[in-house]
Amino acid sequence: MFMPKCILVISMWKKNLTAGKSFYVTTLDTSCGEVKIGAMICYDREFPESARILMLKGAELILVPNACPMEINRLSQLRARAFENMLAIATCNYPETVPDCNGNSTVFDGVVYLPNESSSRDTCIFQAGKAEGIYISELDLEQLRKYRENEVFGNAYRHPKKYKLLTELKIDKPFIRNDYRE
Repeated sequence: MFMPKCILVISMWKKNLTAGKSFYVTTLDTSCGEVKIGAMICYDREFPESARILMLKGAELILVPNACPMEINRLSQLRARAFENMLAIATCNYPETVPDCNGNSTVFDGVVYLPNESSSRDTCIFQAGKAEGIYISELDLEQLRKYRENEVFGNAYRHPKKYKLLTELKIDKPFIRNDYRE
């Protein structure tokens, strides 16, 4: 079970935010057995590589503390990260009483197709309202693990030899910024 509690935030402009230093995955021993958990901060949520690295390190669930409005595009980012990496993503956002925030903490289970169903499904298994609170959502890890063993997404059919451009440090127009920080 995942129980987010939302409390406090300081509002800043995005360009002043700082990326996380690395992406960590650990194994938690829970009452449901071991679960491989990764974490990325809300800034790192903006880039697909963050979730991909956590998946490659073995994460089954990514926890994302968040401090901004969770509107349709950010929710779509999380849905896509769960889909493309075949993992669950749980986000805890600050409530609407905090400036620049609106609640909407979510859990996406990453399971797009279920046996015996003819079409895809929405991977959002929980979305909180705007109020502060403690929310509980159940994640079916057995279902997720079976899904990961059989579907084509995640790491099964990647082509890393084709992705060398992703590791180049060069930044071209129109993405050059004078205030860029490493």
